[in-house]
Amino acid sequence: MMIELLHRERRLRGNETLRKMVRETRLSREALIYPVFVKAGKNIAEEIASMPGQYRYSVDKLGLIFDRLLLAGVKRVMFFGLPAEKDEVGSGAFRHDGIIQTALGYAQDHFPEIYRIADLCMCEYTSHGHCGILQGEGPVGPFDVDNDATLDYLARIAVSQADAGAQIIAPSDMMDGRVKAIRSALDAKDYTSLPIMSYAAKYSSSFYGPFREAAGSAPAFGDRKSYQMDYHNKKEGLKEALRDIDEGADIVMVKPALSYLDIIREVSDAVLVPVAAYSVSGEYSMIKAAAKAGFIDEANIVCETAVSIFRAGAEILITYYAMELAKWIDEGRIG
Repeated sequence: MMIELLHRERRLRGNETLRKMVRETRLSREALIYPVFVKAGKNIAEEIASMPGQYRYSVDKLGLIFDRLLLAGVKRVMFFGLPAEKDEVGSGAFRHDGIIQTALGYAQDHFPEIYRIADLCMCEYTSHGHCGILQGEGPVGPFDVDNDATLDYLARIAVSQADAGAQIIAPSDMMDGRVKAIRSALDAKDYTSLPIMSYAAKYSSSFYGPFREAAGSAPAFGDRKSYQMDYHNKKEGLKEALRDIDEGADIVMVKPALSYLDIIREVSDAVLVPVAAYSVSGEYSMIKAAAKAGFIDEANIVCETAVSIFRAGAEILITYYAMELAKWIDEGRIG
């Protein structure tokens, strides 16, 4: 029996050349950002146990990873710092000779091709591991992060990072009003052209576990649920993104990525600025562990998950697989 079909979707799936020509979602190396952990000290290139294949580098060893990134065609990095000392107010985050500031200066002087993005948070620098100034007793008594007192410190850190050569400031603390405070501080110092990429919809997630080991940023007590978002909430993520844009954010981020594709889509549909997504440490480590056990094909899974993030609406992807994805784009496996 002949069935007359005017529309046959399979016509556009007939061969690889045709499938690539009509793809709706395309990836490029220019959309990839690679996170770099920088540790105080010298001659350090130590693998992170919970994130196989990822390393902490001292500033003098950053060339090892920068050379690999440039060879892969990945030129955008986000710096995370591990200071030698910590205190209650995270003073290492705003020192002119702090670990991030030193790394930014080194990259600017020796690897000008590298585009420098500075993560801005206090958790790696505070002795208590929280993302701001504490009020209350802690660790056994009640405590909270003093939102408004923290804003002054975040603004100070932002200016310090700008002075050191940051080309984007990326606040990840989730304090209310932080983008406005940072934008005002940067503008007052004539950094009016310096963009802000805000961690706008940052959820309180168990997927951050390996990162906290990598960056030494786990809270010494309590948790971050009072300032990071409840993963049950969708509208709140959109509200946070819109608020950050109103306060001066140039790019907004959703974090984590894979379990929050619906949030990426909601934000992408609602805003007129670029949307970034952070494929976080837990996503990376799960894929690594499953691939090592032989349960999945690592390359195919990474390609599929990356495409899903862009398909959901992200235009920028922060990922520990940036170099591999760049290679697979060049090979035509994705793109």
